[in-house]
Amino acid sequence: MSTYDEVLFKRSLSPASRTDGTASGVAVDRVVNGGMQDAVVIVSTGTVTDGSTAVAIQDSADGSTDWQPVAAAQLTGAAPTLVAANDDTVFEVGVRASRRYLRVVGVATGSTTGAIYGAGVLLGRPRFAPVTRS
Repeated sequence: MSTYDEVLFKRSLSPASRTDGTASGVAVDRVVNGGMQDAVVIVSTGTVTDGSTAVAIQDSADGSTDWQPVAAAQLTGAAPTLVAANDDTVFEVGVRASRRYLRVVGVATGSTTGAIYGAGVLLGRPRFAPVTRS
């Protein structure tokens, strides 16, 4: 079986130019193919002009309420803060033992033109493989 059969990428924040404020990504359901046991959040930047954007990884039991930050102890690596030095950069953060749904949130401050970035979740180690793509 190939890697293609065992991983699935889901978008949370579509790539866009963002300035001051909060951008909350869509929920990513980890219960596909009987449940995906691993997750890696991937944040990809384009041009980061000014200000800073604190990226947070949140989880929820139902995908619509009670969103909470995933504890640092459950992360491999750290959620990044995007600044001007991060043009064209990819950040990867492993997520362990979280609730069913994940999302990525960006909180930008001090920006006029801001940053172009997007984020998603790479799901892996399915209970049943190959994964089903929809």
